Amino acid sequence: MKPCRKSVRELAPPASPARVRISVRGISIMPGPCHNSRNRLCHLYSLRVDTPHSSRPVLAVLGTRFLDFDVEQEVLGDVDIVSGPGADRAAILDVATGADVILAGAAPRFDATTLEQLGCGGIVRLGVGVDSVDLDAARRLGVWVSYVPDYGTEAVAIHTVTLILAAIRRLPMTDRRIRSGSWGFGDFRPLHLPGALTVGVVGYGRIGRRVAEMVTGLGFGAMLVADPLVAPDTVSGSEVELVDLDRLLAEADVVTLHAPPPRDGHLIGAPQLASMKPGSILVNTARGALVDTTALVDALTAGTPAVAALDVFTPEPPDTGLFETVADSVILTPHMAWYTEESERDLRRQGAAEARRILDGETPLNAVVVPDIPTEVSP
Repeated sequence: MKPCRKSVRELAPPASPARVRISVRGISIMPGPCHNSRNRLCHLYSLRVDTPHSSRPVLAVLGTRFLDFDVEQEVLGDVDIVSGPGADRAAILDVATGADVILAGAAPRFDATTLEQLGCGGIVRLGVGVDSVDLDAARRLGVWVSYVPDYGTEAVAIHTVTLILAAIRRLPMTDRRIRSGSWGFGDFRPLHLPGALTVGVVGYGRIGRRVAEMVTGLGFGAMLVADPLVAPDTVSGSEVELVDLDRLLAEADVVTLHAPPPRDGHLIGAPQLASMKPGSILVNTARGALVDTTALVDALTAGTPAVAALDVFTPEPPDTGLFETVADSVILTPHMAWYTEESERDLRRQGAAEARRILDGETPLNAVVVPDIPTEVSP
């Protein structure tokens, strides 16, 4: 089945005296939201790199914070690139209907209805998880689904360890106290050296293993790991002890999450939070859906855990008002654990290379869905 591909479309309604389309050397600027949050102009306009009435393949880039598409253009060559936030079904369809391949950030959700209306040949998730795509529907509709599994391991691990260290020393909280005119650290007692603390790693994939290596190097105490997919003999002889989640939560002073979310509900809800040690710390740089936010705020209010350090939320951006009553117990960062200039470049090059393989009729290196219906994509 050959995916339909339309000629280049406007991203906004027909121009009126107050709404005009400007095109300079194939770059179209039109009213509408843009992916580029650092460019004030792009909050008002959508960016499309195109050739009018082109027969070239079309790549849609949805839900990213890239400043340009130079990397994608370099890797993919002779393609047209369209982009948008992809915040909901309407936004996805408005930009990506008829695209041959989609590069998708974390926010866009591709359910069966959206996939049916898109008519694309493949989706490449710019990240580790593919829970944002209905994989069964993609297979049935003949849509390749691939992802980029190993672009940001070091960046996420460094961010995680940074949050752990900031939390055990209560750095953001003491900073706020001093700025408000207070002094002293009595309210933050007791603080401990890393060697006195047990770390629990939930999910022992690439990132979880790297975090464990880093905290071990910093002199933390015992290391507990909970991961049902890890065989005991793979960690025997190491400093890691494989345990179930209940024991990890009960014994760890620092709990850091690096697992995929369950299909339904949360991995960490009210019962799990209540079972954590008094004074413990919860760190989440994996998925917002892992933690029940309402239950977490209630638990922080009750004092267990003592601190939560979060880089991921559901939805994003979060309603920060939820955390106002526990401001001295939370550290919040804007889903940036994955980001360094180096990791972003790797992500983009690997994602674009997967898109190129789909366009060329090849099997992606990291395919999670091989279509039931062979998909013919024109070069």
